[in-house]
Amino acid sequence: MVDLDRPSPPVAKRVPHTRDVHDDPVADEYAWLLNRDDPDTIAYLEAENAYTEVMTAHTKALQGEIFDEIKARTLETDLSVPSRRGDWWYYTRTVEGQQYPLHCRARTEPPLPADPADPLDPPADEQVLLDQNELAGDSSYFALGALDVSPDGRLLIFSTDYDGGEKYTLRVKDLVSGAVLADEIPGTYYSTAWSADGSTVFYTTVDDAMRPYRVWRHRLGTAPADDEIVHQEDDERFFAGVGLTRSDTYLVISVDSQVTSEVRVLEADTPGGEFRIVEPRRQGVEYSVDHSGDYFYIVHNDGAADFELARVPVASPGRAHWQPVLPHRPGTRIVDADCFADHVVVSLRRDGSTGLHVIPLENGTPGVGADITFPEEVRTVRAGRNPEFRTSTFRLGYTSLATPGSVFDYNVDTRELTLRKREPVLGDFDPDRYETVRDWATADDGTRIPLSIVRRRDTPANGTAPCVLYGYGSYESSMDPWFSIPRLSLLDRGFVFAIAHVRGGGEMGRAWYDNGKMLTKKNTFTDFVACAEHLVKAGWTARDRLVGRGGSAGGLLIGAVANLAPDTFAGLVGEVPFVDPLNTILDPSLPLTVIEWEEWGNPVESAEVYRYMKSYSPYENVAAHPYPAILATAGLNDPRVGYHEPAKWVARLRTTATSTRPILLKTELGAGHRGPSGRYDAWRDEAFTLAFIIDTVA
Repeated sequence: MVDLDRPSPPVAKRVPHTRDVHDDPVADEYAWLLNRDDPDTIAYLEAENAYTEVMTAHTKALQGEIFDEIKARTLETDLSVPSRRGDWWYYTRTVEGQQYPLHCRARTEPPLPADPADPLDPPADEQVLLDQNELAGDSSYFALGALDVSPDGRLLIFSTDYDGGEKYTLRVKDLVSGAVLADEIPGTYYSTAWSADGSTVFYTTVDDAMRPYRVWRHRLGTAPADDEIVHQEDDERFFAGVGLTRSDTYLVISVDSQVTSEVRVLEADTPGGEFRIVEPRRQGVEYSVDHSGDYFYIVHNDGAADFELARVPVASPGRAHWQPVLPHRPGTRIVDADCFADHVVVSLRRDGSTGLHVIPLENGTPGVGADITFPEEVRTVRAGRNPEFRTSTFRLGYTSLATPGSVFDYNVDTRELTLRKREPVLGDFDPDRYETVRDWATADDGTRIPLSIVRRRDTPANGTAPCVLYGYGSYESSMDPWFSIPRLSLLDRGFVFAIAHVRGGGEMGRAWYDNGKMLTKKNTFTDFVACAEHLVKAGWTARDRLVGRGGSAGGLLIGAVANLAPDTFAGLVGEVPFVDPLNTILDPSLPLTVIEWEEWGNPVESAEVYRYMKSYSPYENVAAHPYPAILATAGLNDPRVGYHEPAKWVARLRTTATSTRPILLKTELGAGHRGPSGRYDAWRDEAFTLAFIIDTVA
């Protein structure tokens, strides 16, 4: 780190406050930071931003270099591969100098270039459905929520958020006349659905804890005050969503907790009817529903730990009638199923890698399925955008740590893959210059933890290379390998980049998740440390060259590791980090808390859960020892991880850490969980973080 005549860091005031739960009084002198209406709160965040600005001033030139590299490698004017729905081809495109994409369609499919890395040209008959730049105007933050075209292609639902709080105003646009209709509904959430005839819109709203709990029915042309609640979920563990099957035949309300599901369906051509339950909820049973022909296709875990695919007649959808299509196979986690008129595509995981399995439907009867094969071991393949129900082509996305995002079409009949487009990377980029590796670390209990690693082939593996180790490890979410243009600015400076696929994620099946949650949560943290130590022992990097990075629940991982193994890392980056989990999960009034009890446990009711969470909570376990350099970020309007969590954590670290390495907090005062919204702003934000990482190991 460059020596500086450092200014004094901000000092947060200490206000006596005691939490007393389960006969355990605990002082929390920074609890006052929860009150964003206290002028001292904003003043403190502003002071931290100013301090961070001064402390990183010496990296300004480097930040500029990295931003310029990202920009120079990115094809700023580009167009996605169009997807057909009905008579239209739908796509998005970006324009150089504009922060946000345009959403478009045309009746004529844009011709594909000879080279999949070349840009597509928009067709002459293009219709711009929505220009996010116009919608954003001069706002410093803008996010689009819903974007949903009616089945007949005449109308468009869209919703907007201007502060990052994730409450959206829903509107409807007439795509024939171009007029925005009078229907305007504030305070909506993400999911929406159309009736078959486009006369009725279904949408969701949230309660005071930001839990989507109501599904509404709105008839176009009527006052929103007259909208009907078609489902209200009163169990605070569950959240509700609404959608339309690809067949356009059924409206679907899905109600889910972390471990339990219930689905209701309604014929989309009778939008005024009553939804019926497919199978009543049973604790611990999860299922999802799609449709083809006379059957619902159901992915479920009832007696199938890694899930199976079943089908059931639409007339009698209850559990007693479910018939296996792809039976449960331990070690193969069935994640989802996409139904079409003549085939079903199953998304799955096996041995830490993603996969796709295609099952033909012969006169509605499932035939023998086959996997789609790919050459790279360390890669990610996922279902792409497939709005058309009657098609023999399946669109999929493919990427790896060295392969830019790629769009393929798979012909179900011939089993042939056709590359339609690969994300352009400008300049002298050559994927063969980079090496990807699957490595394995061994945890304290003997469990083998997969690592995905990428480096330039000329980067030595003798312990001299700097390295970023990324992790998440919660909610069964998997950090599958992905390509990143900004990451090239690290790799080309001799960095190694690694992903630790720790327990608590879903990379290795349901048991992998179960062994990293609730009262086994510490496995997530010790797995990450084991991965870091393996990288050092194997010569990928050295302790003084290693930086850990994670966001949200991955920020909890970073915070826990800061206490658990501070000597293993030179630096840590926690982005919107969930570092005060116990205080948050103890407060049911905070956003999403009750939903989280099935992930972390309920410390309100259980003294055992309380003690366990307290034993790993980053904020509560800050100790007087040398910490690595730390960068924490926050969003003032974040409804998922309150800004106060990283603010409290940094305040306590400052008064306790015995090292002189920088501890920095950077808060977006006009954004939420996802940070800056425009692409150029996001690039500058990433350049700032990468400059911090590079400077930390310089």
